[in-house]
Amino acid sequence: MLFAVLNPPTEEYSSLSEPSKAGTWILGISGYYHDSAACLIKNGSIVAAVQEERFSRKKHDPRFPIHAITYCLKEANVTLSDLECIVFYEKPFLKFERLLETYLSFAPKGLISFWQAMPVWLKDKLFLKTRLKKEFSKLETLKGPGPLPDFTFPEHHESHAASAFYPSPYRQAAILCMDGVGEWTTTSAWTGTSNKITPLWEIPFPHSLGLLYSAFTYLSLIHISEPTRPRLISYAVLC
Repeated sequence: MLFAVLNPPTEEYSSLSEPSKAGTWILGISGYYHDSAACLIKNGSIVAAVQEERFSRKKHDPRFPIHAITYCLKEANVTLSDLECIVFYEKPFLKFERLLETYLSFAPKGLISFWQAMPVWLKDKLFLKTRLKKEFSKLETLKGPGPLPDFTFPEHHESHAASAFYPSPYRQAAILCMDGVGEWTTTSAWTGTSNKITPLWEIPFPHSLGLLYSAFTYLSLIHISEPTRPRLISYAVLC
C-alpha cells in the first residue's frame, strides 16, 4: 500500500542517482496482517517501495517490514530523523472496537475465537504505536541525529483510496474501494481531485461483498491460499 503520496511522480529516481535530502520525506508501512511492505515518498513522488517477502522469502510475510524499510531508506540515502512522519495503514483502536462489539453481539458464540484473539491484541496490536517505536529503535544505523518522527494512522479505506488515486496519471477520478473489512467500512466511494481525496459514501460491517466472497472460497477451497483461489476458480469456469 501507498499511504501519503500528494501528487503523481515528477522526478525519476534510481540507485545510480542519489536524490537530495532536501524536501518532505514520508515513510508508509503496512504489517501484522499480510504482505508487509514499505514505501518512501519525497515531495509526493515515490522514491522506493517493496514488500518484506522479497527479502525474507516468506510468501505474504506479515511481520514488521524491517528489511523493506531498510532498503527504502538506504536507496534514498536518508535516515529516520530526515522523515516528516511515518504512516501506518489503519487505525488499530477502531478495529478493536469493531471486534469487541461483534463478539458481544454474538456471545456466547465465538468465545473460543475471542480467547484466541484477545492475547494478541492486548499484547501488541492494541498498543501498536508503542510497538512500532520499539521496532524502529532497533534500526540503529538508520536513526540519524534526531528523534523518531511522528506516527500517523489514517483509516484503512483511506489508505486504499490513496494508493489507487495518487500514483495514477489522473488529476480527477472516482474511486471505489471494496474489500473484506477495514475498521468498520467494507465498501467505500471517493472522489480524487489534484492532491485531495474526499469520501462520498460507505457500506459498514457486517455487509461485505469481500467477506461473502471469502466465505464461498473458504468453503470450496479451504486449503488454498486467498491469492490462489481466484486463479483456480477462473480455470474451473473455463473447464
